[in-house]
Amino acid sequence: MDTINHWLNEHNITEVECLVPDMTGNARGKFVPADKFYKEETRLPESILLQSVTGGYPDEYDDILGVTDSDMFLRPDPGAMRLVPWAKDPTAQIIHDCVTRDGELHPLSSRGVLKRVLSLYEQEGWKPVVAPEVEFYLVQQATDPDSELRAPAGRSGRAEVMRRSYTIDAINEFDPLIEDMFDYCEAMGLDVDSLIDETGAAQMELNFLHGDALNLADQVFTFKRTLRETAMQHGVFATFMAKPMEKEPGSSMHIHQSIVDANTGKNIFVDGAGNENQLFRHYIGGLQKFTKHAMPFYAPNVNSYRRFTRDIAAPINLNWGYDNRTTGIRVPDSSPQAKRVENRFAGVDVNPYLAFAATLASGFLGMKLQIEPSAPCEGNSYDEDIEVARTLEHAARLLDECQELRDILGNTFVDAYVAVKASEYEEFNKVISSWEREHLLLNV
Repeated sequence: MDTINHWLNEHNITEVECLVPDMTGNARGKFVPADKFYKEETRLPESILLQSVTGGYPDEYDDILGVTDSDMFLRPDPGAMRLVPWAKDPTAQIIHDCVTRDGELHPLSSRGVLKRVLSLYEQEGWKPVVAPEVEFYLVQQATDPDSELRAPAGRSGRAEVMRRSYTIDAINEFDPLIEDMFDYCEAMGLDVDSLIDETGAAQMELNFLHGDALNLADQVFTFKRTLRETAMQHGVFATFMAKPMEKEPGSSMHIHQSIVDANTGKNIFVDGAGNENQLFRHYIGGLQKFTKHAMPFYAPNVNSYRRFTRDIAAPINLNWGYDNRTTGIRVPDSSPQAKRVENRFAGVDVNPYLAFAATLASGFLGMKLQIEPSAPCEGNSYDEDIEVARTLEHAARLLDECQELRDILGNTFVDAYVAVKASEYEEFNKVISSWEREHLLLNV
């Protein structure tokens, strides 16, 4: 706490946002005056870690947490302190770990799940390195959920209606918003690398510099909140829905990943001559074997599965290939020291802690179990069969059955996650859509 208190005093902080990521990856927590943060222990009801995206709870609540609605304790992370540049008074946000009364990581904490996966690598003398690519849409502000989302007007007063990938002028249409976004990212110490215009209308992608997995998860968690705030200040919404518009591409969060020796910093995927080794092959084998079970972490919402069709440029099977963007597991062309794998399954609607945990756990299992991958795909992977789950309910069942991932992520956590996702699917399934009324009302 001395390090944190010194930092708060140094920046004349008057208020602290004590934050924890919930199961969806959104920020929960408390506003605490800085003078009380020094002196008082922060707690939250552990039930917030079991809430669905709609604010409900699964029927299995009592089996998972009991009936007492107990508190959990928040432990601030000195490595996750940031200024809140848009606040009127000097304000800090500090991401906290959720711990039990005896000081152990809470089994339902998504940040704790990632920490548990990283500890397995640490025991082997390894350190994962990740680099996420975060896509998002800017859309007109809308309050009616029955209205279709539309691209907002830019500086020209016109909305983008065509697909102009990598067009500089398309980004310049929103230059005031983008400038504020980068200023906020700099003030918060976010390691953003580059911004590009993506395929969809008013769709963009922000790339992060590669680095420590926990730190990058914290940064993606923080960035989503930052961009939403920036967009609202400019009269538009930023959305991280996986598929917000019917006729536009979905939004992904591709995860580049490599593993280095913790002592030497050398990439463990290559040998002394710079050639790919068995660890590299087995890592890919692990991704191939366990991705179908880990899919609820890459596609966590009912909307997520609208990405996985042959014509939307999201992966539909478990193929891998060299510099092949039709595959879900891509090996980019790189130098030996930068040898890495790109997981292209995750939508941008993921909880970054859980998406990182799932892909790293899958690769770890591949290396430990020495799982051999298939031959690399050299053609168009979209021409082959669809292998991934097409609904959240199906994906949750596949996760529920996977004991290997349960052993790493924790049985209690997997039980809770599956229960929440099943409840979300059932809630969604009760809604009668406009398509059903349009085509079935008088035709069946």
